Amino acid sequence: MVTIDAALVRWSTDEAERAGRPLLVLLHGVGSHEGDLIGLAPYLPRDLAIASLRAPLPHGDGHSWYPLALPGSPEPGPVDEAAEAVLAWVDSLGDAHPSVALLGFSQGGSLTLQLLRHAPERFAWAAVLAGFVVPDDSEATSRRDAELARVRPDVFWGRGDVDAVIPLDAVQRTADWLAAHADVEETVYPGLAHGISQEELDDLNAFISRVTNPLAGLDPDTLDSDSDSDSYSYNDSDSDVSAADRDAPDRAAAPDAPVTTDADALAVDAGQRIGTVDDPAVR
Repeated sequence: MVTIDAALVRWSTDEAERAGRPLLVLLHGVGSHEGDLIGLAPYLPRDLAIASLRAPLPHGDGHSWYPLALPGSPEPGPVDEAAEAVLAWVDSLGDAHPSVALLGFSQGGSLTLQLLRHAPERFAWAAVLAGFVVPDDSEATSRRDAELARVRPDVFWGRGDVDAVIPLDAVQRTADWLAAHADVEETVYPGLAHGISQEELDDLNAFISRVTNPLAGLDPDTLDSDSDSDSYSYNDSDSDVSAADRDAPDRAAAPDAPVTTDADALAVDAGQRIGTVDDPAVR
């Protein structure tokens, strides 16, 4: 049985400031950690309480949510176990937050969609960045998918058109599945590899405003980020990930740092990485 270590969760706000705020749960990619996607916090709505979880399984210098197998097609059983662990952690928070949403990158994106399968009415919305849906034709999952199709949660799905990490068959499977089970906003970003760009974050913020403002009472004026930086890019191509990046996953964010346009480096925080070190051979 896998569990989420609550002591390792990275939060965007102090504990005293979290209660009563909508919660966004961040799920990192394989080989990464809880200190990674939290770097997105300055680029997301300030009214959110954002929690970045550490995956339970060791993977190299980082962690994974489930054992890796055929790229884009992991065994569903361990993915279900990871989903149940995240749900248990969310449930442990009680009624501290009026709503809960999910954002997952790559492997964390696959877990995000698995969480929607397990509890479609538990989450206000979800965002999947460079992720995919896990193939599973079991009877139990068919029942879950039928319920999900009834609820049809709002899902933002962003991906790059030159992403060499997620196989094309997994991309097509995800497109078909999301169309049948969710109200999906799908955007493909030209020239973006396995990563996240400023344009995608702008679209994500617009999506969050559209799906939450009428329900969660967010003030549209608070949807501006805390950062004065107007440019962000994270691209991950495993073949170009440097040894220095692999060996230093905990470098802190600095939103006002200069921007670089290198296609396979974080273009914010003076080259420090936000996202995941993903190996396309071990999806």
